[in-house]
Amino acid sequence: MNKTLIAYYSWSGHTAALAERLHAQTHADLYEIKAPADTFSVDMYETADIAKAQLKAGQLPPLAEPLPDLSKYDTILVGGPVWSGAPATPVLSFLAAIPDDDVRLAPFYTDAGTPGDYEAVFKRAAGKHSIASALGLPGSKVATAQTQIQQWLNQL
Repeated sequence: MNKTLIAYYSWSGHTAALAERLHAQTHADLYEIKAPADTFSVDMYETADIAKAQLKAGQLPPLAEPLPDLSKYDTILVGGPVWSGAPATPVLSFLAAIPDDDVRLAPFYTDAGTPGDYEAVFKRAAGKHSIASALGLPGSKVATAQTQIQQWLNQL
């Protein structure tokens, strides 16, 4: 792999665990996508309602941390949880903040049941950037998915 960044948002810890596994295998730089602390609830259903309201209003949450210098990277692995069949709104905020430089994005995500339209919504949000194949795992399977993770990384 060329110079790679792993950028991830994790609400429950599953995506963070997957990002750490990817980091252990690639030694890529890490960037945690964060929304301001008071943006979401600790309750999954309230958080889903907040995210739906953000999307309906067209007001994605701001990023709590400045972006790293993305021009240093050829590939950005972008991870997050599936919320209502789409990327979590902080992931969409991150995608919207990426400059139009030529960078390849590789989505990875964790879900609690079904990924829905995650990949299609991710591609739309990524705009002109090239998109590699995605790695999607149920959150409960992150710890035992070594083969899937390695196969995905080999494809990149």
